[in-house]
Amino acid sequence: MNKVKLCVVTTTSITIRSFLLQQLEFLTNNGFDVTVICDEDEELRRELPKGIQYRSIRMKRGLDPFGALKNSYFLYRAFKEEKFDIVQYSTPNAALYASIASYMAKIPVRLYCQWGIRYVGFKGIRRKLFKIVEKMICSLSTSIQPDSLGNLTFSRQENLYTAEKSKVIGNGSANGVNLIRFDFSKRECWSGEIRRKYNLLEDEIIFGFTGRITKDKGINELLEAFQVICKEFNNVKLLIVGPSENYGINSSLYDWSQQSHSVIYCGYTDQVERYYAAMDVFVLPSYREGFGTVVIEAEAMGIPVIVSDIPGPTDAMVEGQTGMVVPKGEVEPLIEAMKKMLDTSLRKEMGNRAITFVSESFEQKTHWQHILNDRKQLVAELENDKREVSL
Repeated sequence: MNKVKLCVVTTTSITIRSFLLQQLEFLTNNGFDVTVICDEDEELRRELPKGIQYRSIRMKRGLDPFGALKNSYFLYRAFKEEKFDIVQYSTPNAALYASIASYMAKIPVRLYCQWGIRYVGFKGIRRKLFKIVEKMICSLSTSIQPDSLGNLTFSRQENLYTAEKSKVIGNGSANGVNLIRFDFSKRECWSGEIRRKYNLLEDEIIFGFTGRITKDKGINELLEAFQVICKEFNNVKLLIVGPSENYGINSSLYDWSQQSHSVIYCGYTDQVERYYAAMDVFVLPSYREGFGTVVIEAEAMGIPVIVSDIPGPTDAMVEGQTGMVVPKGEVEPLIEAMKKMLDTSLRKEMGNRAITFVSESFEQKTHWQHILNDRKQLVAELENDKREVSL
């Protein structure tokens, strides 16, 4: 039997390296001929496991009208040449280019992995424009798979797509969580290592955040809330882990945080599990997310969470059991939630429940099996359609 030809398109190589590399290797070992197309990255080319093909294309984030035409044409030629059975696309620009190109190339299965809805955080004409783009991507796709039930429900209510062509795989998330990497049994050791590195005292309560430091992630609200908390309590610290993009951050808040001994910017790390281990509470006051993988990563390490009431993160936790939910964009409720989390017994109870919740719902290899079964089903449905046409 011939292998199923699967092409995965993302805007940047970061998505492949951070989320999909091992998953794609799993598919390669289970009957799929995988090709990756993303921006140019020679390091990724060298890292790709045997059996995964690589094509580069100059893609970048943000509006790029000329690039849209050029990249759509490049992808169209690649799709026509390779005659893929499935073209899968996810990140915003890649999804736009690949949906157009795969439709024009008559690829039978055009799979949109909807890992986030960009226009949710916009207003006015910008929101309307990006919603039109989102709806076009969905209309050109034969199957849409958001990575959370919340985003599935929202999208259907927004009439982005029908129930017939959309579903969530397993319990959601793009890749599940690797419980070998995020190993709770190593928490105490890793916590000591990170606390020593940043001179954090044993009795200090550490609030933590991981991700891009931008307005959309709710950093302004987090800094403002923590400014209040650390004035009232002298045994608290805020650990911020991630690249310093500083997009849309309130300058006075940012200046305060840079000068404060209670806020620690750790920068990017490829060992984020060690930083979770040092946290007592994980906070994600984001405006929009596809799922919020960082939430289940923190929970896997036994960390209770505080998330904003948006689709994605609220699907990655159980309100009142593994963490708390606060209104998006509001500071006072976030302050109150953070104060409640100063209770040691509450944190311990929620953290223990978080470990069980994640292991039962988002274990990575189980999630990969769900994805494998789905991709096989998509191809089987395609073969059935071909047979019916021939009859």
